Amino acid sequence: MKLNDIRDNDGARKGRMRVGRGIGSGKGKTAGRGQKGAKARSGVAINGFEGGQMPLHMRIPKRGFNNIFANDYAIVNLGAVQKAIDAGKLDANATIDHAALKGAALARGGKDGVRLLAKGELTAKVSFLVAGASKGAVEAVEKAGGKVEVIEVVAAADKAKAKKGTALAAAKAARKA
Repeated sequence: MKLNDIRDNDGARKGRMRVGRGIGSGKGKTAGRGQKGAKARSGVAINGFEGGQMPLHMRIPKRGFNNIFANDYAIVNLGAVQKAIDAGKLDANATIDHAALKGAALARGGKDGVRLLAKGELTAKVSFLVAGASKGAVEAVEKAGGKVEVIEVVAAADKAKAKKGTALAAAKAARKA
């Protein structure tokens, strides 16, 4: 075996078909695209187009509602927090906030903060600093001897509104002066 003898197995690489190069090639004239129409032309890829018939994705009934103004919370259950404390991923003596939960891989996403839910059991005495908590979660944490502090989260839309309002107020004050 020499380096110049090495080659692919037969059929491992298929050659490119040169279309539109005469009738002798078998792919001349229409180049395998059939006769006329949009698909015979270049630059056309009509996904979901059904020849003018109402497309399937528009015929199927739609359900539900997607609120674009809803707050986006990362949901964390108390049972998961207890598991992380037992595993040593979280420090029970420190205040547990969004950053700590993210570091322990418990909170994913949640651009508006963390919401604490009561699923599972909490035995450690822990203090939380979160954007939201269910009634059951607060009771469970206080029963274990800890505390839950809920911080006020200002949504991005509200921040923009407040910024715009202060800018308008400043402009009005400048005009009066």
